[in-house]
Amino acid sequence: MDFLKKIVCGLLFSFILTPLFAYAEDGDHPVLIISSYNPDARQTSRTISDFMEEFRRLGGRTPISMENMNCKSFSEILQWKGRMKMLLSKYVGKQSPSLILLIGQEAWAAYLSLDASSQGNAPVLGALVSSNTILLPNDSVNVQTWMPPSADLFKDFPNSHVRGGFVYEYDVESNIKLIKELYPQTRNIAFISDNTYGGVALQAYVVKQMKKFPELNLILLDGRCNTIYSISDKLHELPPATTLLLGTWRVDMNEGYFMRNATYTMMEAAGDLPAFSITSVGMGYWAIGGVIPRFQVLGKKIARQAIHILDGHGDTCRMVKTIPNQIIFDNDQVKKRHLNLSSIPGPIELVNETPSFYEQYKYQVWAFIGVLAILLIALLISLYYYYHTKRLKDELEVSEQALREAKEHAEEANHLKSAFLANMSHEIRTPLNAIVGFSEVLVSTDYPIEEKMTYVDIVKANSNLLLHLIDNVLDIARLESSKTDFRYEQCEVVAICQYSLFSVGQARKAENEFAFQSKYDHLEMRADAHRLQQVIIHLLSNADKFTEKGNITLTLDVNEQENIVVFSVQDTGCGIPQSKQQIVFDRFEKLNEYMQGTGLGLAICKLTVEKWGGKIWIDPDYTRGARFVFTHPLIF
Repeated sequence: MDFLKKIVCGLLFSFILTPLFAYAEDGDHPVLIISSYNPDARQTSRTISDFMEEFRRLGGRTPISMENMNCKSFSEILQWKGRMKMLLSKYVGKQSPSLILLIGQEAWAAYLSLDASSQGNAPVLGALVSSNTILLPNDSVNVQTWMPPSADLFKDFPNSHVRGGFVYEYDVESNIKLIKELYPQTRNIAFISDNTYGGVALQAYVVKQMKKFPELNLILLDGRCNTIYSISDKLHELPPATTLLLGTWRVDMNEGYFMRNATYTMMEAAGDLPAFSITSVGMGYWAIGGVIPRFQVLGKKIARQAIHILDGHGDTCRMVKTIPNQIIFDNDQVKKRHLNLSSIPGPIELVNETPSFYEQYKYQVWAFIGVLAILLIALLISLYYYYHTKRLKDELEVSEQALREAKEHAEEANHLKSAFLANMSHEIRTPLNAIVGFSEVLVSTDYPIEEKMTYVDIVKANSNLLLHLIDNVLDIARLESSKTDFRYEQCEVVAICQYSLFSVGQARKAENEFAFQSKYDHLEMRADAHRLQQVIIHLLSNADKFTEKGNITLTLDVNEQENIVVFSVQDTGCGIPQSKQQIVFDRFEKLNEYMQGTGLGLAICKLTVEKWGGKIWIDPDYTRGARFVFTHPLIF
């Protein structure tokens, strides 16, 4: 990525800015432009091209020289001052600059960090810089832990040669007051900054300004010693009553270059924590608002200042302009968090307030475009078939074959529907007949109360059977239509198996012995506990139904090679004929028509197991009864 950025930036300067060197000749006193040449090359090149255009339009005839510091990463900070000194030393004597234009924070800091003898006497203008800066270190420092003090252009450099330019002045104090006004319960401010000079300088300024608020605890989320992933982890661990203050984020400790995708990652990790921006980072999709500079294109304005200074006007620092700040709020965030902005002083600019015409009617616009596209495609298709009748005939034959297949599928679907309705009618009629018949008997007064209570139990049992049938049909419908979402969670599989055995054992009517076999005392994995238990109970109940005074065993094992959990339910009952082992999982399929049940339980088991990614089958080698086996992916 760094290599690609280097190539792109080199091409920009080669094709756009190289002609600037043609103006400088021996003996001239050029306007010297020194650029940081950081990854934000688009703003840099735009500023330079606007400056050049306006400078020439206003009659500027002074030759222009262009230099760049090749600042690539913050880890090179110890070299920047030397690079600046070397660049300035190239322009001495007859070639000394009449004016220096510093573009970017790195070049700005490198110049201010030089001693007076190395700075020269040329007046200096600044662009794309901040009034709050830090001086570069003279000795070797650990750039990941270096905590420099913040310096102010107007207060700490009274004798500098800075005579003009436009500087940003980030208003930390106003942002903190804004946070306290809207979130008075705030006790912690978590400030996010990245592994760049701008991020470190802004962090130093925030540390300095936060001394005005001793009641608040400052938490630094520093990109110099964190990756985007570790920052996200720390966001999860922030204490209660914390508000985020967003600084800059482009580069992490590994010098990986991120843009909006990184802030989206942090936004997801921050959850519902309120976030405010001091630099416009996160505005429009994450940050609630903030006091932010009015970022603007400044090349032409700086050119006017340069002409003014070269004409002999202006005193030291008198022409340095501070770019005004503005209060911005995200209208969507304000509504979402039910914030009252009536107490906020001054004009407020809202983003995401009124959608554009396209945003309001984008579906209608796309529908209109779609209709036009369809009409155009229809016209082209009509012309195509008009001139290719033979191909049309071949395609019609293919279509006829497809229609035959579709008809066969439709007839098959109709047959399945009829079979389903017939099965449902049969299955519903049996409990309904019992319910209706015994309900009529209950109305009669010719039977003793004990016998009527027996009939009540019969009505209740058939009602439960009918309800169970309807639940099974609905369950199958949801599973086949993929409208059932599994809720995966960490669960204890051994406990689920034991509870299922206990549940079926308590409800069984036959005198069967239930057993659980597993070499694991505890086994945890991610699964839908309800669905897993449902399948186990279905299979245990089915085994209990077809076994008389026998043994039913639930087995749990783990296949580590395939990373699956294997469950099996075996009985010593009547078993399943080999010829019918493939159809028992079909709906309404019953081996014994006189046995109670709907014939849907095994179908539900099959759909459920396949939905969570497992398999279910009957062990053909087991001959003492029936043995059902199913699997579940082993997920931790």
